[in-house]
Amino acid sequence: MLWLKECGIASVAELVLNSEELDKMVARLVVAARNHGYAQGYAECSHLVVNALKVDWDTSRSTTHGVNTSAALVAMKTEFNNLQLPVMDLINVALQSEDHVAQLKEIFPDGGEDEDLA
Repeated sequence: MLWLKECGIASVAELVLNSEELDKMVARLVVAARNHGYAQGYAECSHLVVNALKVDWDTSRSTTHGVNTSAALVAMKTEFNNLQLPVMDLINVALQSEDHVAQLKEIFPDGGEDEDLA
């Protein structure tokens, strides 16, 4: 992992964590999780009202009626877990070369800022 020190750990982390693809995927995952949480909360609340009041509660007009938010969340998690970041492809190609440090320095030109890290 000496190459991380020589190329700047902060540069590597910054490029990966600030990639547009990751930002968009995390935002979509948050929305899917929020939708699923809302749907589950609404279903639980409806169930409690029906049981407490002993009446039928019509949920057909709910925005979550008939929507399988669980499947949507699982699909989004799978998509997140399979996310391919272009910067990671560049890193993998650089690591396969004979002079991987030089290759990585080309990708992360502001190396040296983390020189005190071991």
